[in-house]
Amino acid sequence: METVASGIRPTGNLHLGNYFGAMKNFVKMQDSNNCFFFIADYHSLTTHPTPEDLHGNVKNVLVEYLACGIDPEKATIYIQSDVPEVSELYLLLNMNAYLGELERVTSFKDKVRKQPENVNAGLLTYPTLMTADVIIHRAAKVPVGKDQEQNLEMMRTFARRFNRMYKVDYFPIPKAYNFDESLVKIPGLDGSGKMGKSEGNAVYLADTPEAIRKKVMRAVTDSGPTEKNQQKPEAIQNLFTLMDVVSKPETKSFFEDAYNDCSIRYGDLKKQLAEDIVDFNAPFRDKILSLSEDNAYLREVTSHGADRARESARKTIREVREIIGFKPF
Repeated sequence: METVASGIRPTGNLHLGNYFGAMKNFVKMQDSNNCFFFIADYHSLTTHPTPEDLHGNVKNVLVEYLACGIDPEKATIYIQSDVPEVSELYLLLNMNAYLGELERVTSFKDKVRKQPENVNAGLLTYPTLMTADVIIHRAAKVPVGKDQEQNLEMMRTFARRFNRMYKVDYFPIPKAYNFDESLVKIPGLDGSGKMGKSEGNAVYLADTPEAIRKKVMRAVTDSGPTEKNQQKPEAIQNLFTLMDVVSKPETKSFFEDAYNDCSIRYGDLKKQLAEDIVDFNAPFRDKILSLSEDNAYLREVTSHGADRARESARKTIREVREIIGFKPF
């Protein structure tokens, strides 16, 4: 059984793209791996959230992890800041991380361009904190998206550097976790690109039925096909892609046929899609509402997760300190 570590920043609610992009696979992953799933509240400090926002967002993510099927009896789910050993390993890794290599990280350069008024040290050393999150448990695998591939390479670099500098074979070199099935890219409702928080084109698992209907009915469409069996433009294909994951096959076939013979009415398609998303979301929303009210259970889950994560992390830090040369007299 391999050890796998992965986290998510508490920056808002999970949406359909998150669920089909990773969360659905996380649920499968916990059955055959030793999984550590954490809520990366240290990482979120780079954007200076208020205390109320930070706590509320951590709770939202925790509740939605659990509602999606992460099982605290199968996997270790914890809050990053409940494991102070992560901060110590982060410090130790930073001593062997160099300015030039950190400045070349694409995500850092993007942040410098987009938010020149907030280029903080946390952004610069983001890759070392990500590395600490994973190798603190000596994880061999980490699920990463395309946008995190460079950060995975940085993890591999820092793990190798530690092993080389101290002449040990201590840290496994993390590899990308390859899911058994390809990740589904869920499109947004704005006619292009993928679903995302920052794009404002997302349907959230916690959305009310009314909110879902309004969002879907505002989805971008065109004036309709003018020739039989013509290729769909991206905005229309996006709606059919959403139907792939939330609608019955016969429902999608009905609208495919209507599109191909030029009889489709987009208003009808969007109404049906909205109801199918409402039905799909209902079990998640019910669990989210129920768990949000059960603070005693959330305390139990996070306390249990912190104990398990700290047990793993303490062992790593104890051994790392000895390797480096921190020893009592």
